[in-house]
Amino acid sequence: MDLLLSFLFIIITLLFVHVPTSVLAIDEKYQNCSAPVRCGNLQDAGYPFWGGDRPEYCGYPGFRLDCNDNVPEITIADRTYRVLKIDRSSNVVSVAIEDYWDNNCPTNRGNSPLNFTLFDYASDAQNITLYYNCPASSANESIETVLPNRFNCSSDEPNTNVYNYFFITNSGFSSAISAYLGNCDDGVQVSVLGSTIQSIERDPVSVNLTLVLRDGFGLAWKANNNMCDRCQQSNGLCGHDTDTSEFICYCPDQPDPYTCQNPQSDNGLETGAVIGIVAGAAAGIILIVFLFLIIRKRRKIAAQSKTKDLKTPPTSKGTSTTTTNTSLSQSIPSYFSSKSDLERGVRNTYLGAQVFSHTELEQATENFHPSKELGDGGFGTVYHGVLKDGRVVAVKRLYENNIKRVEQFTNEVEILTTLRHPNLVALYGCTSRHSRELLLVYEYIPNGTVADHLHGRNANSGLLPWPVRLSIAVETANALTFLHASDVIHRDVKTNNILLDNNFQVKVADFGLSRLFPTDVTHVSTAPQGTPGYVDPEYYQCYQLTDKSDVYSFGVVLIELISSLEAVDTNRHRHNINLSNMAVSKIQNHELNELVDPSLGFETNSAVRRMVTTVAELAFRCLQQDRDMRPSMQEVLEVLRGIQNEQFGAEKAEVVDISTDDAALLKNTPPPISPDSAAGTDKWVSSSDTSNSSFDFIVKK
Repeated sequence: MDLLLSFLFIIITLLFVHVPTSVLAIDEKYQNCSAPVRCGNLQDAGYPFWGGDRPEYCGYPGFRLDCNDNVPEITIADRTYRVLKIDRSSNVVSVAIEDYWDNNCPTNRGNSPLNFTLFDYASDAQNITLYYNCPASSANESIETVLPNRFNCSSDEPNTNVYNYFFITNSGFSSAISAYLGNCDDGVQVSVLGSTIQSIERDPVSVNLTLVLRDGFGLAWKANNNMCDRCQQSNGLCGHDTDTSEFICYCPDQPDPYTCQNPQSDNGLETGAVIGIVAGAAAGIILIVFLFLIIRKRRKIAAQSKTKDLKTPPTSKGTSTTTTNTSLSQSIPSYFSSKSDLERGVRNTYLGAQVFSHTELEQATENFHPSKELGDGGFGTVYHGVLKDGRVVAVKRLYENNIKRVEQFTNEVEILTTLRHPNLVALYGCTSRHSRELLLVYEYIPNGTVADHLHGRNANSGLLPWPVRLSIAVETANALTFLHASDVIHRDVKTNNILLDNNFQVKVADFGLSRLFPTDVTHVSTAPQGTPGYVDPEYYQCYQLTDKSDVYSFGVVLIELISSLEAVDTNRHRHNINLSNMAVSKIQNHELNELVDPSLGFETNSAVRRMVTTVAELAFRCLQQDRDMRPSMQEVLEVLRGIQNEQFGAEKAEVVDISTDDAALLKNTPPPISPDSAAGTDKWVSSSDTSNSSFDFIVKK
């Protein structure tokens, strides 16, 4: 007992010596990051923002705040914004375009780009379009007199017959007004609050454009948000390691990659208070140990007094003990063997997928050498690799190992290990979810993506004639129909996620954003995610995800197959930046010929013109704003199969005289995929119409 008390005394002495040192030695970077950025009305700007007296390592690249004349400003993609407010609970910063703060007609009035790797528009952000220097109308009744949303520039002189207007972006204009606005010198889109849009709609004449633009709009930032939440919950301060470009959690004693191991309270603890707590705890431990020893000693004395009257047991006691020990020793190897087998099993599979070691995949990709990169996605970089068993693979390396990435990682593994389809990419395996990096291993698809062949590095190869494009549409629709039948919504359908093998067979990929969809509900409420240009507008506005969200995205894919244009291109005319808007307008105005890729033979081949027109009509239905007006993926698939069957019938009935040059060309063109090779069942008759469309659709058996 004396020895034990001496031991406790030594431990407590060491604690008292150690505690003051650990408490008083506050990490310098932790102290520096405790100070927020202060400028004007902004007094508490912490992570991810930095600037002024707050060092760069306390923030995140791209979030520097400058204080100009006591006005906080941030620069995003070479555009300067005033910072109006920071809402840490929702990770939203409210900003206004600096150039428009005191001038509706600045010299630098181009569209404001946004770095989508750092920011997304907040849910209440919407766009208005400013039209500059619109000439007087030559119509009998001047059009400008019926356009209420007019504003003036300081440079405008009276009676110059030059006008400026602002409208809610995507407002429905008559053809006359659209033609008139097309003659304006410039048209610029700027973001504003959704409540501002409502005020414009209620009373457009009384709206003060300057005040509208000063109200600004919200931007949701993306700067390791989940990792920062975990760090702050451990009472650490979020930061950025400028040497490794990784997230870091600054703690009072020392930095940690993730969280503080010995968190203090938010305000810190006084040294005396810490010592007092430790001393009190130590005294309590001594008292408990002391009482325990006394009780144990009394029980021992009582037991000894009872055993004095008992007979000595037979000598078999030793044998029994030996037997027991032998039995125990024999069972121990068996136990540990079973446990090892179990651990090996856990390591070798995860949700049914083979688990690879990080070292094995490093070797397969030559330490993720840049020359092995196949491409970058929204969540990671994909590398070409060769496994030890000779399999050629594509290894996706997720950008960050945080809670959100683990969810996407688990989501993709769970979906691809339970679903098998000839038009879905195959998952070979992954690393453990506890690995230092999250890696997914897929079958290698050698022929790139549909986007590569339409408007990327292979755009001029001529390997996507109309029959191949139609097969791509059929097989992609087949894969999505299969997913929807399996209660899965892909949520990121785009040409960059449609891979092609050497036979131009489709392999739909990237299920990180996919959702399992309960069969007993009409929609799932979730924050909009996806790629700009493909996101369902009703999903974006109402936060309600349905299978019709994939239908909308697939409609954009159909238009890309027809036009070879990108879904979003800021180099196009302002009305045509978004391909879906451009396509709807062209189809409604009977200008489909202006949309179709000339290389498809739309003007010269009547069969191609007929099929492309029908596909465009189908895409028009998929792109309806109201999801209830869109067809299901099953119906889309049947319409496309009907078009493809018409193509095959025409090819069999038509006798073509092929010249030598044509024969050589066809030899190098991959044949269309037979519809019988795709998973699916019987053909059926589909007839539908929409009040928003002038087309009737009948697919004959």
